Amino acid sequence: MTWLTDPFSVDFMVRALVGGGLAAVLCAVVGTWVLVRGTAFLGEALSHGMLPGVAVATLTGIPAVIGAAVSAGVMVFGVGALRRRARLSYDTSIGLLFVGMLALGVIIVSGSRSFATDVTAILFGDVLAVTRADLIGLGVAVLGALGLAVAFHRAFTAAAFDVRKAATLGLRPRLAEVVLIGLVTLAVVASYRAVGTLLVVGLLLAPAAAARAWTRHVSTTMLLGAGIGTVAVLVGLLVSWHAGTAAGASIAAVAVAAVPVSRSAAALVTRTVRPRAPREAA
Repeated sequence: MTWLTDPFSVDFMVRALVGGGLAAVLCAVVGTWVLVRGTAFLGEALSHGMLPGVAVATLTGIPAVIGAAVSAGVMVFGVGALRRRARLSYDTSIGLLFVGMLALGVIIVSGSRSFATDVTAILFGDVLAVTRADLIGLGVAVLGALGLAVAFHRAFTAAAFDVRKAATLGLRPRLAEVVLIGLVTLAVVASYRAVGTLLVVGLLLAPAAAARAWTRHVSTTMLLGAGIGTVAVLVGLLVSWHAGTAAGASIAAVAVAAVPVSRSAAALVTRTVRPRAPREAA
């Protein structure tokens, strides 16, 4: 059992495990609604759209989280402006802002010759460098996301199936959409420190998708997704420690691999249980 305990005898590995676990819980709560509403492209666009803000923050010495939040805010408001004024579809607006912000980020990065190491951390994360301040920020983000998810549960559910009916019931589906976008932004900004802008979408979607194979309700999907995500963080850190691989990429790879494994196991259980049903009925 030393292969399991030895890595976490070091303080930075313990902080990485706690930080990754908090990010997994946050992403499971938000990712479940992203999966239900079919807005995965928004999460991906936000994660890539943060690059300009993080790059500027790194160059100027201000906290990277502030730059990421500003970029994500520009993305959200830009998508809304394009939809209203240019009369473009939702996906088209997101795609245009996604490419534009990513291109701007690359231009900013290419203008600095000493940016290679920082870009690697931005894109792929540095979960092993998570600090106590980062853990506090992630904890606050988790509490905020849980509070909003509980408060808007009915509105999210109704808007996911019938926007008109949600409006008739007074659940304000437009406000629910804005809050959901805010939750996705919160999850992406708070989690990128652990797994980076390119890999945060894997942690946002994969655990929820893996859990969806076993659950039918939103709350149980969130719970199981949080558990799967936390296990992915644990296994990813162990793989990183023993194999010498990048920690953030290892976590994301394990999380994504959990999807086919979970769905295959669920299908196997279904095939095993179904033949018994006619016999029991007889």
